[in-house]
Amino acid sequence: MAGRPLQTVMYVDDEPDIREVVAISLGLSGHLEVHTCESGEAALRSMATLRPDLVLLDVMMPGLDGPATLAQMRADPASRSIPVVFMTAKALPAEVQRFRELGAVAVIPKPFDPMRLAEQLQAIWEGLSDG
Repeated sequence: MAGRPLQTVMYVDDEPDIREVVAISLGLSGHLEVHTCESGEAALRSMATLRPDLVLLDVMMPGLDGPATLAQMRADPASRSIPVVFMTAKALPAEVQRFRELGAVAVIPKPFDPMRLAEQLQAIWEGLSDG
């Protein structure tokens, strides 16, 4: 990351309306390329060719949920180092701690402010470069 700008974000969520809101809100930033996937399985299949800078991952999904998707990412050398941000309605302190222990770099609570999402991701990205 080291000073490199955030350019490509993959958002994974089984809810099409939320995927659309995220894609539109991040697209409005003017500098982010946004790819969406409807499942953890679809994200894992496309991750090797896409190589996003950051993955925004819904926690609760059928099939591979967010934690299971993250575990598979970390087991694959091609996606091991991609930062993951969880989005969840369960942003209680114990849950946030558990998600961080699993390897998420940050947690964004739902409902989220679509007008601030790109700004939040940019701050997280810059924090990774500083750390």
